[in-house]
Amino acid sequence: MREPMSRAELLARRSRPLTGGAWSRTEIDAQLSELPGWSQREGAIERGFAFRDYYETIAFVNGLVWMVHGEDHHPELVVEYNRCTVRFATHSVSGISENDFICAAKTDAVFGRSGN
Repeated sequence: MREPMSRAELLARRSRPLTGGAWSRTEIDAQLSELPGWSQREGAIERGFAFRDYYETIAFVNGLVWMVHGEDHHPELVVEYNRCTVRFATHSVSGISENDFICAAKTDAVFGRSGN
């Protein structure tokens, strides 16, 4: 079993092409304990982010897009007036991988920089 990485360790890593299998439920649950607010749902990890208005929501989405483009690991987004739900899964392993957790930690960092 993989040992969970700290938020700092996740932030220091980069997404990379992966092959092999997805993480086990036990590994996912252990890693989620390092990322409050994130949960597993339907084969992905997800978190909702709340904002004051549409402008702040879109500012967050723009920052997120910049980050995930650099990581080459793209989430599913549900964008509403004052809310954005972010879902990560790794298609190449048909489930959840290290790349999802790296990008989740970096998404939290983008949210922190948005002033909320």
